[in-house]
Amino acid sequence: MENIQDKVIIITGSSSGIGKSTAKLLAKHGAKVVLAARREDRLNSLKQNIEVNGGRAIYKVTDVTSKEQLQELAQKALEEFGTIDVLINNAGIMPVSPLHAQKVNEWDQMIDINIKGVLYGISAVLPTMRKNKKGQIINVASALAHVVVENAAVYAGTKYAVKAITEGLRQEECENNIRTTMISPGAVQSELTNGITHGETKDAVRGIVSKVWLQPESIARAIAYSVNEPDEVSTNEIIVRPTIQKAF
Repeated sequence: MENIQDKVIIITGSSSGIGKSTAKLLAKHGAKVVLAARREDRLNSLKQNIEVNGGRAIYKVTDVTSKEQLQELAQKALEEFGTIDVLINNAGIMPVSPLHAQKVNEWDQMIDINIKGVLYGISAVLPTMRKNKKGQIINVASALAHVVVENAAVYAGTKYAVKAITEGLRQEECENNIRTTMISPGAVQSELTNGITHGETKDAVRGIVSKVWLQPESIARAIAYSVNEPDEVSTNEIIVRPTIQKAF
C-alpha cells in the first residue's frame, strides 16, 4: 500500500461504520486523514485511536448539507497538511419507506445529504485538485445505485444520481488526472438502518441485513485498493456484496 503513504485524505461520515473503518485503515498505511462528521465526541475518539496507533489525523465537525462547512473543511486540510489528495464522500442516510407512506421530510433529507452533500464535497476540493493536476474523488454509493427495489425508490434515486455525477466528473476531469471512483456496498452492518422510521420496512431491511451483512472493513479495503492504485489507473466502479446476497 505504498501509494497511500502521506496522502491527505478527507473522509466525510467518518464517525462510524464505513467511514470510521476506512479512516483507520488508511491511517494505518500512512495517510494523513481529515475526519468529518457531526458527532464531535466520536471524531475526537477516532482521532485519538489513530494517533495512539502511530497515525496522523485531524477532524472538523461538519454537516455535509452545508456548502460553507465543506469549504471550511477543505480549507482546514490545506492549512494543516498543505494539499488535498483524496476526498471520500461517504456521508449518507437511508430512511427507506414506500412512497405511499409520504415521508416527504425524509425524502428531502436524503436529497440534501446523499446528493447535495456529494456535490458540495466535490465543489470544495476540485479547485485544489485542478490546480495540482491530480487527485481522486471517491463517492460511496450503494448496490441500489444499480437496481431499484420496492420501498427504496427515493434512496435508490439518490444513489443513481451519485452514479451519474461520478461518471460526469470522470469525463470532465480525466484530462486533469483527477481519478473518480464509485464504491457500491451491498448489505453492510452499520447505523444506516437506525434511521428507518417506517416500521414494516425497518423490520424487513434488518431481517435481510442480519442474515447476509458484510463488516465495514470489507468496504474499507475496497476503498484502500482504489486509492493505492498508481495515478495513471482510475478504478471507476466497485460493487462489494456479501457472497450470498441475491435480492439487490
